[in-house]
Amino acid sequence: MRHLIIFLSSILLFSACQSTQTSQSVSKNAKRYKLKGVITGVDRAGKKASIKHEEIPGYMSAMTMDFPIKEDFVFEELSVGSDITAELVVDNAADPPYWIEKIVVTSPPKPGQSLPPVKETVAVEGKTMPDFALTNQDGKEISLADFRGKTWALTFIYSECPLPNFCIAMSKNFSDLANQIAEDDELKEKVRLLSISFDPKRDTPEKLKSYGLGYLGKDSDAKDFKVWQLAAGKDGEIQKLADFFGLRYEVDEKDNSQFNHSLRTAVISEDGKVTKVFSGSDWKPDELLRELTKTQKMKK
Repeated sequence: MRHLIIFLSSILLFSACQSTQTSQSVSKNAKRYKLKGVITGVDRAGKKASIKHEEIPGYMSAMTMDFPIKEDFVFEELSVGSDITAELVVDNAADPPYWIEKIVVTSPPKPGQSLPPVKETVAVEGKTMPDFALTNQDGKEISLADFRGKTWALTFIYSECPLPNFCIAMSKNFSDLANQIAEDDELKEKVRLLSISFDPKRDTPEKLKSYGLGYLGKDSDAKDFKVWQLAAGKDGEIQKLADFFGLRYEVDEKDNSQFNHSLRTAVISEDGKVTKVFSGSDWKPDELLRELTKTQKMKK
């Protein structure tokens, strides 16, 4: 009987530890959403998994993206092609600001299942940017020629992406840097920024302009979009640029809101050559500005 009591006490203590580990970093303002999808990639070392998930009503569209996972033991059950259900936790006060937990594998991988390609590394530094035809926030058509003679950076976003470490982080970094550049008489004539949306169906010029102004702020010197532009284009144009940079991006033929979505930010020289590519969202505006400045000096 004594051994049974000790055993039951151990279970309760283990359960309490698990509960503490799961909830200790969650603030009272955290939001939780039910998530359902299929595993497209597993990164145990990075403690994350790529999941092609269904629409989360009231929060985000269906897409494919990486989600942090805090519990190590979960990775024993995860494999590419498995269907899962989970709970998405969004907590801007935590680090990371979002993750998934309460993961349940509802079915194993399907035999012969075809998954979208994942291109995490593509060597493009030193290569010339392909030309493109996009429409910016003012309804003006732009191409590579509009950036000749400027040192510039581009990134990929879409306006309805809700997660802090993805498009929100990219747009905040670009708008912060645009405001900084606009205050420098020399930089504002030589440096440009371009955010390219891969959601042309919803990201109209009017919506992109409103979105950009929201990040720049009403008192911004950059609100004329001379430094920072936002643009979208036909699916073929966006896919061409995404493929060039190795961006994981696909549009589902039946649902234009489904995306394979990784992050790429690139620095381009005055003659159109790629000099630096940032993967992910860990870089800061000052880092990007240093690369832009270094690229300018290479021309001299």
